[in-house]
Amino acid sequence: MNRLTDTVKHLIIINVIMFIGTSLVGDGKLFYEWFAMYFPKNEAFQPWQIFTHMFMHGGFMHLFFNMFALFMFGTAVEHNLGSKKFIFLYLSAGLGAVLFQLGYHYYDFYTAYQGIADLNISNELLNKIVSINAGEGDLIKGEILHRKMLPLLNEFNFNPDLIDSNAFKSLFEMNVVARSSMVGASGCIMGVMAAFGVMNPDAKLMMIFLPIPVKAKYFIPGIIILDIISAISGQSFFSPSNTAYMAHVGGAVIGFLIMWYWKKNSFNKYRVD
Repeated sequence: MNRLTDTVKHLIIINVIMFIGTSLVGDGKLFYEWFAMYFPKNEAFQPWQIFTHMFMHGGFMHLFFNMFALFMFGTAVEHNLGSKKFIFLYLSAGLGAVLFQLGYHYYDFYTAYQGIADLNISNELLNKIVSINAGEGDLIKGEILHRKMLPLLNEFNFNPDLIDSNAFKSLFEMNVVARSSMVGASGCIMGVMAAFGVMNPDAKLMMIFLPIPVKAKYFIPGIIILDIISAISGQSFFSPSNTAYMAHVGGAVIGFLIMWYWKKNSFNKYRVD
C-alpha cells in the first residue's frame, strides 16, 4: 500500500478540524449555517459555501467513510499525479458536484414555480417564503409553513386568498428544495475514484456491504448508475436517503473527464510535484 501522501493528509486534517468545529462551536449549528451549501434562493446562502461545504460532514460515520475512501483512493491518485494536479482534480470534482446537484434542484424548483407563476409574487417575498424553517424533527410540515407564511404575506400586502391549495402545494415543494443543504467531500472523492478507475481500470474493488471483487472499470460506473437511479426514483441502495446523489454523479463525471484528458495527453510526461 502506498504511504499517506501530503495533500491527502492535509485534506483529512482540514475535514477533521471542520467536523470538530461543527460539533463544538455554536451548539452544533453555527458552523453548519456558515459553511454548508444552501440553495441560492435561500437567504442562508453565501458564495463561499460553494467551496466550504466540501469540508463539512453531517456526522461521524459520514466523515469516517469519506476520509477512509480519500485515504484508499486519493493516496494512489496523488502518488501518480503529484500534489498540484491532485488538488486541482479534487476541487474541480467538488465544483462539478455542486453544479450537478444545483442543476437538479433548480429543475425541481422551477417546475414547482410554474404553479405560482401567475400570482406575480415578488422575488423578495418568494425568497422569504422558501427560506422559512417549517421543519419539525426530520419533517417539513405544511401547517408550519402556512402559519409562518401568513405574517409575510401581510407584511408585503399580498392577498392570502390568492394562495389556493395548488399554489400552496407549489410553495411547499419550493420550500423543500430551497431549505435543502449539502455537505461532504463525497463529490470530490467520487472524482478521485473515477480518476483511479481511468488509471487502473482492471484493479479489483469491493464495497463493504457487497464483498465481491469487481474491476474498477465496471465498479465505478455501476455506482454512478445506482446514484442516478436513486436521484430519480428516491430509492436508496447503499447510501442514506438524504444523500445528494447528483453531486456524486457530477464529481465522478468531472473526475473522469479530467483524468481521461490527462491520460490521453500522457500526464506522466508532464507530472508536476
